[in-house]
Formats: sequence, structure tokens, C-alpha cells
Amino acid sequence: MPAAAESSDETTRAASETDERGRDQERDRQVDELLDVAVGVLGGGRREGQHLMARAVAASLATGEHLLVQAGTGTGKSLGYLVPAVRHAVHADERVVVSTATLALQRQVLTRDLPLVADALEPHLPRRPRIALLKGWHNYTCLHKLEGGYPEDDQGALFDLPERGGAAEHPATSAAAGEGREALGSQVVRLREWAATTETGDRDDLVPGVTDRAWRQVSVTSLECMGSHCPRLEECFPERARALAREADVVVTNHAMLGIAASGSPHVLPEHQVLVVDEAHELADRVTAQATAEISLPVVQHAARVARRHGGVPPADLEAAGEALAGVLVALPEGRFPDGLPPAVFDAVATVRDAARTLLSLLRPEAGGGGAAPGAAEGGRKMAQSAVLTLFETAERMTAEPEDAARTVLWCARGEDRSGAITTRLHAAPLAVNGLIRTQLLAGRTGVLTSATLALGGTFEPTARSAGLELRPDAEPVGPTTVPGADPAPAAPQGPLRWTGLDVGSPFDYRRQGICYVARRLPPPGREPATDAQLDEIEALVRASGGATLGLFSSRRAATAAAEAMRERLDVPVLLQGDDQLPTLVARFAADEPTCLFGTLALWQGVDVPGRSCRLVLIDRIPFPRPDDPVRSARADVVARAGGNGFMAVSATHAALLLAQGAGRLIRGPQDRGVVAVLDPRLATARYGEYLARSMPPFWRTDDRDVVIAALSRLRDA
Repeated sequence: MPAAAESSDETTRAASETDERGRDQERDRQVDELLDVAVGVLGGGRREGQHLMARAVAASLATGEHLLVQAGTGTGKSLGYLVPAVRHAVHADERVVVSTATLALQRQVLTRDLPLVADALEPHLPRRPRIALLKGWHNYTCLHKLEGGYPEDDQGALFDLPERGGAAEHPATSAAAGEGREALGSQVVRLREWAATTETGDRDDLVPGVTDRAWRQVSVTSLECMGSHCPRLEECFPERARALAREADVVVTNHAMLGIAASGSPHVLPEHQVLVVDEAHELADRVTAQATAEISLPVVQHAARVARRHGGVPPADLEAAGEALAGVLVALPEGRFPDGLPPAVFDAVATVRDAARTLLSLLRPEAGGGGAAPGAAEGGRKMAQSAVLTLFETAERMTAEPEDAARTVLWCARGEDRSGAITTRLHAAPLAVNGLIRTQLLAGRTGVLTSATLALGGTFEPTARSAGLELRPDAEPVGPTTVPGADPAPAAPQGPLRWTGLDVGSPFDYRRQGICYVARRLPPPGREPATDAQLDEIEALVRASGGATLGLFSSRRAATAAAEAMRERLDVPVLLQGDDQLPTLVARFAADEPTCLFGTLALWQGVDVPGRSCRLVLIDRIPFPRPDDPVRSARADVVARAGGNGFMAVSATHAALLLAQGAGRLIRGPQDRGVVAVLDPRLATARYGEYLARSMPPFWRTDDRDVVIAALSRLRDA
């Protein structure tokens, strides 16, 4: 090429790069100004980490490169992503879906942060941003069911069946905790009165709430919905919510909905070009939970009952298949089946599958057995179809072809149902969900994943692998791209996806505000829930702190043992998870400085108690998963067979995330001071200890007990 041509090309490239830098700088300037406006309306001050995050999110949306951004406590991450997301949605006319893991954060985003951003940015945008909320179908009341369009729920199934997703976020009110006949009736009466006045039909707008059993009386699942045949279609609450979502710039939803979309029902969400996942450290577990299915005798019996009662078809074959299944389950040991279901169990499940398939054909309207009919009959047929279809799809998953079965974890477990009866259940879960997240959620759109805890062991790679952004079978099993029975999966992207990881830090000075104490002199924890040495250590620390202790324990037995011992030894109140509803316990803990609160996994994440009420966080042991955890043990085995370290890839990564979350309960504000005490010497002595410690906030570290006791005493007396 002539020298003149080469020079011309270089000049053109240089000019293009200069223009690109200019556009980037202008975009950054606009985002900074808009964020200042939004924060000013809130009455806050400038936080550099928040601005760094907002500029990175804006760049990601402009380039299409996925972004993992760790924003420590106090950063203000909601505004850090909402401001650039709203700006992009309006300017580019691209819909943004924002998902949260918890109901509390969803409420905060929808009722406070997002309206604030919309109001603040409206004068600076071409038009006002449109906002919508979208939840699962059963979170809305069904007007047709309220009017008798469906038969009453099968009362036996209220105890037999697993709870619908999200039920845990709607705990029973104290008035209805007993769920007696009178309490249930009064709840339903109140529900009907509320339904006549509500504009949304959204369960979360009902205050006080009701039990899950009561809510079933006024709601249906999407499979049970009559759709276009419903006489109340024009007024349908979930349809109205979906219509608003299809017109919105920003749609707020939850990880359960992402799990449904990832499991092969992408149309539960409106078309969107951007997905923002807040509390992204919980995404993989939420998708796994949504994609996990089960079969038991009560589940089969329920499907048979509704098929006969509401579908008008004879379920004798399914009933016989259920009894045969129960016969083989009796002697089945608990645990995982690494080589697939044992032959006798496989055959029994296959018989259930075939019987359910036959019933489905009979339940079709054109088949005549339960054909379309007015009133509750048509609603009952939809209920029967839903129950039998769910059973069929689960049985089909468990008896899949060997190639599909190799990416499914199967196991048997026994436990009490809600009536107290012991039930044996077969479970099926995807080996990993990175394929589902990669293909169903991230492919073809820009993903922004954010949390206070994304960089584990100082790197974003474990999170990137769990989300399918990177594929490394020796570090994370590669899961399926769809679940059996789901809608056809879109073409899976080949190779790694483009992504960037960014840690914007925290405005808190962790080394000055907090101490991480490792009780190195204690013996490593064993099988017992709590040793005498541990209890003595807990007593000394809590006594020095004057209470104000959040105790995070690895098991219910350990939490109970510690709480009972401290109640005998100390004169400060000690609350135990399970004594009351968790929000009530947390409120009591926050309101009374000497009070302590001990519990298990639910307390490790989401408890936000700033101030003097929480100056000591106790962690009894490194929170490794149970060795018999079926899904995680299966993942570890697959990683090991691929040449990787299954323990580090699965168990240590799980522990690192929980340690980061648990230790993060201590410093919630700029004035907070305190100690995180880890009563497991392995954090200081084991080879993996440093990896785990790097995942925690950067507190000042020590193993000197006297130093810690003195520090807690000073904080107590301050």
C-alpha cells in the first residue's frame, strides 16, 4: 500500500478514535449531571463510587458489553444503575428490566428510588419515563375466581403440595398464624372486601397480609388461567400489569420471574433490550430453585383428584401408577442418584408419565372429556390440566434421554409436609443454570449484574461463570440451555460473552470502623452443634459487647444451643429465629440495644441494622455447604472429572459468598463500629482461608482475643 494511503488510513482511525472519546466524555458528563440532580432531590451528597458505577453502566449500555459491578454498602447502587438505565431507555427507546431478589428491595426501587429518578430526570429528557411493576400470575387476585368461576381448591392439596414461589415472602399474619377455620374464613372475607376496591389486585398491596392458604382461594396460576375465554379478561389484574409492562420504559420485577423466563417461558417478561440484575449474587440460586421440580405420592394423588373432580375424566391408571410409585419409594434411600434413577424407580416414574400423558389428551376441550362448559366447570378443567401437565413434565424430566439426564441432578429426600406427615419426594434440578442464564436471559441483550458481593476471593470470575459469561468446565459445570418440556431455546451464543468487572468500593473506612477477629485458639468445629469452648468464647464476646450481637450460625441446632446457653449465662435478651416472624424479631433486635438475635441462613443476608444495636457479628463456622447437598456435590464431582478443584470451585465459592454477606451485616452506616468474630480457626490456618478472607470487607484483622474484648468493652461504654 502506498505510504500516502497508509497515512490517510491512520489519520482516519485517529479521527474516529478522537470522535469516540469525545462521545464517551459527553455521555459521562451527562450521566454525572443527571446523577447529581437525582441525588440532590434525595438530599444526599456526592459519592465517587456511585458516579463511577453510573458511568460504567452507561458505557455498558452504549457498547452492549455485559457489566459486573460490585458496589459496597453505602454506595447508593440503586441510583447508580437507575439513572443511566432510565436515560438510556428514553433516549434509545429500549426497554430496561430491573430485577431484585427480595421483596424489600423491590419495594424500595419501585416506591422510592425509581419514582425519584423519573421525577428528577423528566425535565432533562425528551419525555417522562414510564414505569411498571410485573410479578408472577398468582401474585394477583383473579376476579373470575372471586365470582365463582373456579371450583373451590382441593383442601387436601393445601398440605400436600409444595408452596408456590414467593410464598416465603408473604408470611402469615400473627392473627392468622393458627390457620384455623375461623381465621381462614375471616381472611377470605377481608380479601373479598379488598378485591372490590383495589386498583392493582397485587397481593403486596393488601395490609395486613394473609396466609398463603387464604390467598389460594382468590388467585390462579398462569396455567390455570382461562386466558381469552375468561369473561373478566378486560378487567384482569395480571393482564393489566402485563399490558402496562409492554408500554413501559423500565419494568421492575423479581428473580423468581427471571427463573421462570430462564426455565423456558421467556414470554413472561415483555420484550427488552437491557436486563439489570440487582442482588445478582442470588440469581443462580433463584433460577435453580425455579427450575427444580418434584414428584411424590401426594402430588400424583392431587393431579388424579382434580382430573376426576374438575376435569370429569377417569384417573384410575394415574392412581394405580401413584400407588406403585409409593411402593418403590418406601425402601429408597435418601440421597443423590449420580447414575440416574434406580431401574425400579425409573419404571414407576415412567408409568406415572404415561398415565399423565393419557389424561392430558382426555382433558383437551376437543376430546369431550371435560370440554368447555360455563361457570366453574371450565375453570375446573383448567385447574385439572395445570396439575396433570405439571406432573407430566416433571416425570418426563426424570425419565429423559441419557444426554439430558447427564445434566440433571436427581435425588430422594424425606421430610414433613405442612400437615406434619412424613413424605418421600423425588427431586430434579439442573446440574448448573449458567446455560439457562446465558441463553435465556443474557443472549441478545445487555446485562448489568450488581451486588455488594460479586468479587469472590478478589475476582469476578466465579460470578461470571455462574452467569454463563465464561465457560470453563474445569471450574464450573456447563448446564443445559433449556429444561425438558420448555419452549424451544434460542440459538446459544458460541464462546465467551464480552464482559467487564468493576469494583467501585464503599464510602466506609472498613479498617477503621471494624475488626475481623478469628478465634485461632479454638479447635476446628466438628459434628456437634456447639462445643464448650465455643460457648465460652461467645459468652465472653457478648458480655464484653453488652449484647448488641447478631449471631449467624451454620445450623438450626447450633443457633438453638448457643441461644439456650446464653440465656442461662447472660442477663441480656437473646432472641432466636423461629420465636416469631423474622421481621418482628429484627425490629425488636434493632429497637433494644442490649438485645441479641441468633439464627441461621435467613439472617446472613438482608438484615440491615445500623447503629449501636449491632456492634458484634458472630459467625460460628465457615459456611460450607453440607457434604450431602445434592446439587452442589454433583457440581463438584463434574468439575473434578474435568480436571478442576471441585472443593474450591463449589464449596469454597459458596462459603466465600455467605461470609461476605454475613460480615457485611456489621457496618451499615458511616458511624458504625464493631467486630466480626469468626469462631472457626480454619479461616486463619487453612490453605483456602486467605481466599475466603479476601471475599469479606477489608476489616482490620487480628486473632488476639484480649484486643477484641477491650475494643468491644470500649464500644459498649462509649
